Amino acid sequence: MSRDHPRGDLFVIAAPSGAGKTTLVRTLLQRVPEVRFSVSYTTRPARPGERNGADYSFVTVAEFERMIRSGDFLEHARVFDHWYGTSKAHVEALRAAGHPVLLEIDWQGAQQVRRAVPDARTIFIVPPDVAELERRLRGRKTDSEAVIQRRLKDSLSDLTHWKEFDYIVVNDDLEVAAEEFASIVAGRGGASERSRPEVRERVLRILAGKR
Repeated sequence: MSRDHPRGDLFVIAAPSGAGKTTLVRTLLQRVPEVRFSVSYTTRPARPGERNGADYSFVTVAEFERMIRSGDFLEHARVFDHWYGTSKAHVEALRAAGHPVLLEIDWQGAQQVRRAVPDARTIFIVPPDVAELERRLRGRKTDSEAVIQRRLKDSLSDLTHWKEFDYIVVNDDLEVAAEEFASIVAGRGGASERSRPEVRERVLRILAGKR
């Protein structure tokens, strides 16, 4: 790219556990190859199939704490007993090169990014209903009942932060949700704006346990 290219936009995507955020991110990256995914740092162990530097940068707690002290993170938060953080320098380099950058973080991290980068656009993914959220959490078949109940409780709490985001995408049909997501990144996401009455009403129905 030339030096006079426009600066890349920063997009933040967050969702309660079980809403299908990771699947949507992977779909977007396949459809819009110019988007760059910012790989987060984490202190949690790698899961089967995850690659260091591709899915996450896996570091020790001591190394993560050193990075906090050095001011290396654009945002960082403790989630489910582990630390997660986004490299400030990495995001800045990608944006300076003209790439749209996507951060997959939680609502706590999104709050920090909004304060640090006012022009960031934030997207919140919502499940079609609470029952489907629980079904997806159980469908992983990797957690104990106690962990599932904790994740469900935390996910329901996370849902209450939807009003803090610029755009809302209901992940009922993956194809439809992926198209909405891509439209937002392309600057055509008006139909998904949180301020639209129909968007607000749909989210409120979901939170009330209705379709």
